[in-house]
Amino acid sequence: MPDFELSVTICSWNTLAELEECLCSLEAALQETCFEVIVVDNNSEDGSPEMVERRFPWVRLYRMGQNLGFTGGHNFALAQRHAASALLLNSDAAVRPGALRALADFSRSRPDVGIVGPKLVNPDGSLQFSCRRFPNPTAALFRNTPLGRMFPNNHFTRDYLMSDWPHDQPRDVDWVSGAAMFVSGEMMARVGLMDPEYFMFCEDVDWCYRCHEAGLKVVYLPGAVVTHAIGRSTDKAPNRMIDRFHRSMFRFYRRNMLPKLPWPVRPFAYVGAASALTARAALFIAKNRLDDWRRRHERS
Repeated sequence: MPDFELSVTICSWNTLAELEECLCSLEAALQETCFEVIVVDNNSEDGSPEMVERRFPWVRLYRMGQNLGFTGGHNFALAQRHAASALLLNSDAAVRPGALRALADFSRSRPDVGIVGPKLVNPDGSLQFSCRRFPNPTAALFRNTPLGRMFPNNHFTRDYLMSDWPHDQPRDVDWVSGAAMFVSGEMMARVGLMDPEYFMFCEDVDWCYRCHEAGLKVVYLPGAVVTHAIGRSTDKAPNRMIDRFHRSMFRFYRRNMLPKLPWPVRPFAYVGAASALTARAALFIAKNRLDDWRRRHERS
């Protein structure tokens, strides 16, 4: 068996075209370093696993009989890996030349770093704000809400997204996006895999939080670039995704933030957070349903 420098894990659910593009980018990077690719297919019905078998026989493919979600799929893949370190990669992402080499070299040179996030860019080359500060209630009030649209340049959103710096130098950060996340073997040995209670969303925030708690750093590395067609792998059932996102956000708050508050305050904070996140989710779902009704009305 080759001495793999890293394992690339991909979780796919009905993303045939995006997955093919992702694997093509990895195939082009095979000369950069010795790595393996593990694809976990979450019971796709669009021919994705057949495409992988036909086009990329060097990829290790696992077909799941059910949808394990982002966390379950990647945890399964990570348990099968042959390398110590791993790059978790979305099926709607594509690595740029040199990205894998840069991530592996940086991780080797910095044993104090547990998680590394590459620079994520949109297909048109524009920047995605993929490294952020940990969520807080004030940022949630302004992020993608009517209040945020009233004050688009507000401090709270800028602070959460870390948008006030050029993103051209490595930097210690709170967390990085799971769309492309390099994780060291030491981090997984100390912390374990992702919390399986997160089906999808916020599992990356939680893992980075646990990485910090274990005494390791999380670093943004712009020298490694990954193109991410954001939303393509998650926009098939938007209202369900909204519900899952807010449930996951509440789990993160309840697990990691609430215990740090004085105990007399915790019941009120618990109810307040649950109510606020429920109202926020209901607002987004109501807007989606209104938009759907308007589109149907316009067609008729």
